[in-house]
Amino acid sequence: MINIESKFDFPKDLLERAAQAALAHQKQTPDADLSIVLTDDARLKRLNWDYLGIAAPTDVLSFPASESDPETGSPYLGDILISIPRAREQAASAGHTLESETQLLVVHGVLHLLGHDHAKPKEKAKMWKAQNEILELLGLGKIQIREE
Repeated sequence: MINIESKFDFPKDLLERAAQAALAHQKQTPDADLSIVLTDDARLKRLNWDYLGIAAPTDVLSFPASESDPETGSPYLGDILISIPRAREQAASAGHTLESETQLLVVHGVLHLLGHDHAKPKEKAKMWKAQNEILELLGLGKIQIREE
């Protein structure tokens, strides 16, 4: 189950579709649970400081959990938080829609929940390859994550 919390009017089916595509690509059980929170720059800036010591907002943060739901036994993968204002800016800068950018950020966040990272070149190449393949499956093959 994908739990979505949002203070923005956003098509939740696109978020679920992106998360499910990432889970399927990574050969994860479809009954895995995760949460997606659509929020603002202030919240992500605060969390970025609290957890990473970085005093700046960011587009997406992932918090892996690796737990199981005690009632269903389904794995709980963790939480993904996305700044919609930041996603809107990035989409405009890249020349695509907010919906496309947000799906990219969901895929990116799910990959982080599953242990992918991009701190080192070899890890980054593996993560970007998976991300690009998932975006292709979603019909978003021309969308790329932009690094600042």
